[in-house]
Amino acid sequence: MNCNSSSPRFAVAFGGGGARGIAHLHIVETLDDLDIKPVAIAGSSIGAIIGTGLANGMEGRTLRDYTAGIFKNRAEVAKRIWKARPGGWSQLLKGGLRVSQFNIEKVLAAFLPDDLPDRIEELKTPMSIVAVDYHAAEEVHFQQGDLRSAIAASCAIPPVFAPVVRDGRILVDGGLFNPVPFDLLFDKADIVIGVDVVGGPSGDDDAMPSTYEAILGANQLTMMAIIQNKFRQRPPHVFVRPDVAGIGLLDFLKFEQILAQSAAVRDDLKRKIDQAVAAFERQTCLDQASG
Repeated sequence: MNCNSSSPRFAVAFGGGGARGIAHLHIVETLDDLDIKPVAIAGSSIGAIIGTGLANGMEGRTLRDYTAGIFKNRAEVAKRIWKARPGGWSQLLKGGLRVSQFNIEKVLAAFLPDDLPDRIEELKTPMSIVAVDYHAAEEVHFQQGDLRSAIAASCAIPPVFAPVVRDGRILVDGGLFNPVPFDLLFDKADIVIGVDVVGGPSGDDDAMPSTYEAILGANQLTMMAIIQNKFRQRPPHVFVRPDVAGIGLLDFLKFEQILAQSAAVRDDLKRKIDQAVAAFERQTCLDQASG
């Protein structure tokens, strides 16, 4: 290129998908490899957790080491789950026995790094955390206020966890309305990256799912349809789908398998970023020529 082209600004949207979101670690490490520092980040569910780590200045290797230190060690997971257990039989049985025995806020308190700031606006990079207002049936974007309750609300996946109450609202998993919130970033950067780890229902075509599996699988199908519809409106400049086939929502102990299975996304992301940067430079030259 003969024209003077400034470096593009990048923003990243990390999608929801439970344990499948471990594949997001490849994205953060690849951005480090390319020396790309996002100017804005958005996340739903597990994407809100990984995105918050990046927004707080954690490098990919640090994020990988932290999560590996937990999920590669069954005893460590058990210890943290024990810390997040219901406070007593009265709490355990409140409202009758149900799947969602664990409070997502207590679970996250047992798993999140201790050095996260208290408020979203204190993160080093602007962060948007997506949740859903259950009764108003509307998407909620947290860009300031208490960080941990916002992450908890974004991760409150029905029927795994109970909803989160914040500011008088009953909030559930942000992925139900916006599985990969790249649409929140178009006005913040030149190149927007979307990372989809929703996956699809696993199992053989003739395998009958249990009721619980069918509920979670139906959520996946709905989220896949939402993403397709968003693409028809306006796709991100870069979009990648790590290979997370066969990984369940709560398969966090498959940490190494998930990373090995999804490793090809690194080269895919680099190739698509190169293409996006080239397109940005071409457009910049055309704009300068026409100006």
